[in-house]
Amino acid sequence: MIRFENVTKTYAGGATKAVDDLCLEIDSGKVFGFLGPNGAGKTTTIKMMTGILNPDSGKIWLENVELEKDPMTAKRMFGFVPDTFEMFERLTGMEYLQFLADLYLVGDAERKAHMEKYLELFELKNAIQQQIRSYSHGMKQKLQIIGSLIHQPRIWILDEPMVGLDPASMHALKQEMRAYCESGKTVFFSTHVLDVAERLCDEIGIIRQGKLIAKGEPETLMKNDSVTTLEDLFLNLTEKEA
Repeated sequence: MIRFENVTKTYAGGATKAVDDLCLEIDSGKVFGFLGPNGAGKTTTIKMMTGILNPDSGKIWLENVELEKDPMTAKRMFGFVPDTFEMFERLTGMEYLQFLADLYLVGDAERKAHMEKYLELFELKNAIQQQIRSYSHGMKQKLQIIGSLIHQPRIWILDEPMVGLDPASMHALKQEMRAYCESGKTVFFSTHVLDVAERLCDEIGIIRQGKLIAKGEPETLMKNDSVTTLEDLFLNLTEKEA
């Protein structure tokens, strides 16, 4: 479960509202797609959810743990794939994964099983002993994805996770996102790839200029707006709010 209650974040000394009074609740067992134009507030929302930024006002709960009151417990609830690479690039891929497993207190047998599964799934086994600085963009993205799953978190948060992935890796990621939710966990991801969101998401939220302007099942939202694609819905709603 993820819940935002009247969350606001401003920049430029309060002149710009990046997120404006956001109220949002996502049940466990859902793939939730967070959509919006560039600069709409998606990444700011994710950074507040992960504790990288503090909101100016409002509260955030992850699995009934209030982030501000108990940040360490809340942060153990999620795995995070950011939209940039913040990695120790002189480590090998394996050293990086072992570091994350140590950080999250993952036992030897469990970490071994998770590494074997995901290195095979994302075809990174042959490069895992190489330094990260030698990796391509897509390889770094796959390593971040594997690292975010090393402790099998209750909530999996991904910011534009498809960028840089080849078609096979994109397919593997989408399958794992769906399987993850079928096990009762929650996936929250931002994306500009609307056809993926339409096929994959149980629910979507659309944000524009910091305000949530739509939330619900894609099919229901499209039906209510008399459109047949999520792309048409997105354009209609964001243009109305422009």
